[in-house]
This record gives sequence, C-alpha cells and structure tokens, in this order.
Amino acid sequence: MDGLFDPPVDPRAGAGVPTPGANGLTAAPSPTAPLAVRMRPQTLDEIVGQQHLLGDGSPLRRLISGVGAASVLLYGPPGTGKTTMASLIARATGGRFEALSALSAGVKEVRAVIDVARRRLIEGQQTVLFIDEVHRFSKTQQDALLDAVENRIVLLVAATTENPSFSVVAPLLSRSLVLQLRSLTDDDIREVLTRAVADPRGLDGQVEVTDAAYDHLVAVAGGDARRALTALEASADSTTRVDLADVETAIDRAAVRYDRDGDQHYDVTSAFIKSIRGSDVDAAVHYLARMIAAGEDPRFIARRLMIHASEDIGMADPTALQTAVAAAQVVNLVGMPEAKLALTQATIHLATAPKSAGVVSAIGAALADVEAGKARAVPAHLRDSHYAGAKKLGNGVAYQYPHDHPDGVVAQQYAPDELVGVDYYEPTDHGLEREIGPRVARLRSIVRGAVTRRRSR
Repeated sequence: MDGLFDPPVDPRAGAGVPTPGANGLTAAPSPTAPLAVRMRPQTLDEIVGQQHLLGDGSPLRRLISGVGAASVLLYGPPGTGKTTMASLIARATGGRFEALSALSAGVKEVRAVIDVARRRLIEGQQTVLFIDEVHRFSKTQQDALLDAVENRIVLLVAATTENPSFSVVAPLLSRSLVLQLRSLTDDDIREVLTRAVADPRGLDGQVEVTDAAYDHLVAVAGGDARRALTALEASADSTTRVDLADVETAIDRAAVRYDRDGDQHYDVTSAFIKSIRGSDVDAAVHYLARMIAAGEDPRFIARRLMIHASEDIGMADPTALQTAVAAAQVVNLVGMPEAKLALTQATIHLATAPKSAGVVSAIGAALADVEAGKARAVPAHLRDSHYAGAKKLGNGVAYQYPHDHPDGVVAQQYAPDELVGVDYYEPTDHGLEREIGPRVARLRSIVRGAVTRRRSR
C-alpha cells in the first residue's frame, strides 16, 4: 500500500521510497521496523482492497503475476497500495528495482538510472523504475522519461495522489496504463488491522484489541491503511489489551460518539439539516465537524446539502444549489481531507441564505393534482407537430412562438383546460423571491390573458 509498510529509507532516495535490497528488490524489514513496514504485503493475495483492479485477467493482476509488461501510472489517495504494487511488479518481472522520489530527484538522477537500465537491458535484465509523487516532476523531468518508457528501457511504475490527466504530460500518459486506486473501505481497514494483530510479522497475537478500539482505529484511518497501522502500533506500545481509551490517548483524539448505522447518525444528520434550515450557521458547522470527525462518508454530506439547497432555500437564493453541487464535485474530484473546506463553505452558504419552501410546495401541489387525475389532454397548439400528418390533426396549429414578440411573452394557454389559472409556485418575500414574486404575477397576467382569475385548487 502506498507508503504503507515502507522499509528503511535509502538516504539517496526521497522519503518513503523503498531501499533496494538483493537484486535491487525491497529488502526484508527487520523485526524492529515499524508495524506498517513489517506488514507490507509480500504477495498478490495479501493486498487488501482494489478488487476492481485485481479481477481475473485484469492488466494489474497480469503485471503483478509476471505476465505481460507495461508502464503504469497508479493514481489514488495515500495508503491504498501504490508502493506495494510497484514492489510486487518488480518482483514478478524479476527485474532490478530502482526507486526515485520526485521530491528529491532531478533530470540528472533520472538520466543516470536510465543509463544504468540501458546497460542492464543489453545483458537481458529489465529495470523497474518506481517514481513516487510523479506529479511533482516538472515537464522537463517527465519528458526525460519518454524515450526510455517508449522503448521499454525501463518499466515505469509511477505513483501519484493527483489526477494524472492534469499533472502528467500527455506523451507520458499515452505511453502508460493509468489505474485509479480507491480509498480502502472500513471493512478493508479492519481486515488490515486484525491481520496485523494476529500475524507473526505484526503483533503475533500478543495483544488483544477491543471492538470499540477497532471501531475508532477504523474511523481515524480515513481509508488509509498506513495511518491505521501506525495508530494501532502506538496504542499497543505499552499494553497487551488495547481499548478505546488507549487509542484515544495514543493518537490524542477522542472518539466521536457517532455510529454511522445507528441513532447518532440520524440524530446528528437531523440536527445538521435543521440548524441550516434555522439559519444557525455555528450549530450547522458544529454538526458538520462531528460528521467529518466520525468518518462519515463525505458523499452523504454532499447529497444532504444538495437536497437542502432546493428543499429549504430554492429560489430565495438559486446560487445555493450551485454551491452545494460544486462542493459535491470537490468531494468527487479532490476527496478528503481537503474536501472538508468545500463542504464547510457550502454549509455556511446554505445556513446564511434566505429560506423558502416554495420549490417543495410547488412540486407537491402539482403532484397532488396529477395523482388526483387532473392530467387531461395537452392543448392542441402545444402538441408535437414535427411529423407528417401532425397539422391535419390540429397539432401545433395556432401556436405562438414567444421569441417572435417584442416582450418574449404572449397570451397563450399552456396548462390543460382544468388547470388554467391554478397557481403552484408561491414566492415568499425572502431573498431573491422578493423580486421574483412581482415578476411571476406579471407573467401570469400576460400569459393567461383574459383568464386572470386565480382558480382555487
């Protein structure tokens, strides 16, 4: 897993890059190495998660199994397996493993590795070049790799936490297989932890971990296996029975009383929405923080914000929905923890926006009429007339095209006969609806023409 279980660091390489051992492959960690180092997966079967990339016959499985050869860009959050997979690919190919970090290596170091790789290739030995944080390489540094990748002088395995479409030059992208790794699920993290507790390479069954401690370790991991194992090791440092208090003390972070499948989940979510609806921005941010701290799925939070933007704000501030949708896009494109800022911005916007239930009332009233059977024929002049014979049926005849009129609005019946004059949308005097209300009244007066009497539903 990316940086997970990293072996001792070679001073010539950047932080977190494995030290080459015998035959250039990662050296076996010592018994005194950190838990995350000792538990680095040694085989394909030990990899947790990423099943969408490891199915039978998938390119990544073929590479790790030693079948086929291709340069790979591994893209995903920290702690998801990027460095582990690079090491396994090198081991499967039987090639020499060379590692560079974009934090410390320049064009000179890249060319030096390529020169050595070229000499090895003459002797029949492939070089696997692992580059961590490749998005930090400049265009010039990335360009220096192109010929070597094109001619397979090196088999490139590059890792990045940023979308390579924006951070890697197009020629290098076109020469590589781009694989996106996903954050580990809670079940994945729990499997990593329980395995570390039982495995001889890990705690060797010498430590007992309570369910509450496991729950908190999973919550604070945020899908990052390395973070989870580091927290476990710190918690078990001076005890043979790790409970919730040990974890809280070790990582200096109290467990949030929040069960994503229980009452707290619904109570906190309800309080979050009601605080926004009630325009208490501080309470809304508090409940947002509780959800984030407890490891709530940020996509769930984003969905609630989008729903609320229409449900309780609507046309009083139409930009509220835009902000909520933008926050959801940040969650999807950037991820946590950075996305918490966009979620907070959207929460503050919605909590401080003027409120209106006009959208909910409008669609509710319209649906009630439809369900009551008030859905008779569409007026003939509004029906589709773009097919042969439509005009003979009266379809589209006498339809007035609004753009042909100076004001862009004409007196014309749009609703079915039984619903002419029925008002569904009732603007409030809050926010933008204060301006929309008079405009809606004027439009209704023009459109309905002689039919100006409001009909009761």
